[in-house]
Amino acid sequence: MPDGRIVIPARRGKAAFVSKGQAVKVINTHGQQVVDTWAFCQADLSECMSMEHTRAGLQRLIPAVGDALLTNHRRPILTLREDTSGGIHDTLIAACDVFRYQGLGCSEYHDNCTDNLAQGMRDLGLAPPETPSPLNLFMNIPWAADGKLSFEPPVSTPNSYVLLQAEMDLVIAFSACPQDILPINGAARRPTEAHFIVA
Repeated sequence: MPDGRIVIPARRGKAAFVSKGQAVKVINTHGQQVVDTWAFCQADLSECMSMEHTRAGLQRLIPAVGDALLTNHRRPILTLREDTSGGIHDTLIAACDVFRYQGLGCSEYHDNCTDNLAQGMRDLGLAPPETPSPLNLFMNIPWAADGKLSFEPPVSTPNSYVLLQAEMDLVIAFSACPQDILPINGAARRPTEAHFIVA
């Protein structure tokens, strides 16, 4: 595309190399698409963005503009520089997988974010050493005072975005989440493509 947009196909994954100092703009092209997001240190893929370590560092559940996202070595790997999406993202929910869909009643294979991560990395000649819990961009998981969670449609609008700055040479990976049973990709439950730009 003319502005350098790279497609994250609906229900699929995509990964890219990013150098320290570069920015990654993740665009919610059609408005209500969750984008599972991972980042791995290029020099050592076993060091990766960790939601557990990030929550401890930030002392909150949702990162805000200016916040650094930390690795499992507690080093900044990405910094959230801009967010026009409404600021609702999720750091709690694991990437969907075949077992999740089996639990939701699927008897046949269902596209899933865990396999999408593996495919995106494989396209770069890499293999993730694990499937870390992702930063679920645009995902709306409200929590109540009693600790109960719910799965709600995103608040993001078409072409809203987040801008992430790389704090080290890294591999970034995305999945346009294929969840079509719960309404996390909007009430219509139709996953769509998203885009990103590395600059």
